[in-house]
Amino acid sequence: MKTVTAYVSALDLFSIGIGPSSSHTVGPMRAARLFAEDLVATGRLNEVGRIRCSLFGSLGSTGLGHGTPDAVLAGLTGLRPETCDPNQVRGCWAGIEDGAHLILLGGRSIPIQSSDVRFEPRTRLPGHPNALTLSAWATDSTADAVPLLEETFYSIGGGFIRRGTERSSAQTRVTQPLPYDSSAQLLALCDSHDLTICEVARRNEEAIHGAAALDDGLDAIWEAMHTCVEAGLRTTGVLPGGLKVKRRASAVRSRLEEYDGLALRDRDTSTEWLHAFALAVNEENAAGGRVVTAPTNGAAGIIPAVGHYYLRFVPGADAAGIRRYLLTAVAIGSLVKANASISGAEGGCQAEVGAACAMASGALCAVLGGTPRQVENAAEIAMEHHLGLTCDPVGGLVQVPCIERNAIASSTAVSAARLALHGDGTHLVSLDTVIETMRQTGLDMMTKYKETSEGGLAVNVIEC
Repeated sequence: MKTVTAYVSALDLFSIGIGPSSSHTVGPMRAARLFAEDLVATGRLNEVGRIRCSLFGSLGSTGLGHGTPDAVLAGLTGLRPETCDPNQVRGCWAGIEDGAHLILLGGRSIPIQSSDVRFEPRTRLPGHPNALTLSAWATDSTADAVPLLEETFYSIGGGFIRRGTERSSAQTRVTQPLPYDSSAQLLALCDSHDLTICEVARRNEEAIHGAAALDDGLDAIWEAMHTCVEAGLRTTGVLPGGLKVKRRASAVRSRLEEYDGLALRDRDTSTEWLHAFALAVNEENAAGGRVVTAPTNGAAGIIPAVGHYYLRFVPGADAAGIRRYLLTAVAIGSLVKANASISGAEGGCQAEVGAACAMASGALCAVLGGTPRQVENAAEIAMEHHLGLTCDPVGGLVQVPCIERNAIASSTAVSAARLALHGDGTHLVSLDTVIETMRQTGLDMMTKYKETSEGGLAVNVIEC
């Protein structure tokens, strides 16, 4: 048995959190809480008189629209993205008034002002485009004083964070029975052990969590995804931010329910429902609601949408199938994360929506009865046709083009799965090749197209 390097647990990759961004909201909140925990652990908490945060690169460029300052302050108070009430986070920074105080984790009350969070979009630290530095200062600190504690964190996508001194993000690392670093190795494991991709993933997961805890975790993830879809399908109104984007999922749901109730129907509405599911999730995300990173918040709608499509429109679909769906998806997502990126600030939207589409397509292919090679083919098709996709959010908000992009990518995922099922899994371009191509494309992509709102639609759409 070896220690797997590519595999990331489903309970880590699918992380229950809040919107609108896993890298700009969830990651910074986790970093800030870690910083507060370090103040407590080092015995410095009672010396703290001020905390400052600098947001660099993409966090500085689009952090305001992504709620990063709110998330940082919430994390300092001890809130966790997976358990907090989203309403506790909204407005933490924007609502600061003169004479305000912040109660840190551990109970220390310190003065706070909006200028304690600084935006440095033109400064990019070498570790990752999403970087933040937190510093704690004594009550009697002067302009040239040395901070009590200063730490830099990188928010590397999907809510994962890395300390400035670390080489990789903190995640579960245990000896696992079936390690792999590539899709070629994964398929070889399936052949030699006569297993599906889902079964390989399950054996690795059970080595981490045990069977019962794994199933409970998967069920909790799906329940959170389902709750998010249902909330989005029932909520109306306008999304926060200056774009005044109107929610559409509820209206689409209402029209589809009315049409499906007719005695005489002349069209299949499964694709329209698929779109509604995806819109629902990403509208909830844009509103800062409870979502599941899958593998990021900006791409959070695709895997839930395709999963709901499976349950609603595939005969024989059940809860056990959803577990297989999620496990297959994480086996694919682990390869993308390990060998390329799931961060829009690092690789563009191909790394977010492209990765999610590949995960959903391969997973759907699996629960439709696809062989491991057909599953790998489905994931490759889905990823291949997202190569070069830029991340250019208008107004720095996870709304345009993000919400519609999830709906369209959900359709692509279903199409890729269906197409792969018509073949025997033999194809020219491997999943490994397309993941490596995505990595190279991300490196070549200009910074202005990678979640900075400095290029593409972000500069060509007039904000009203």
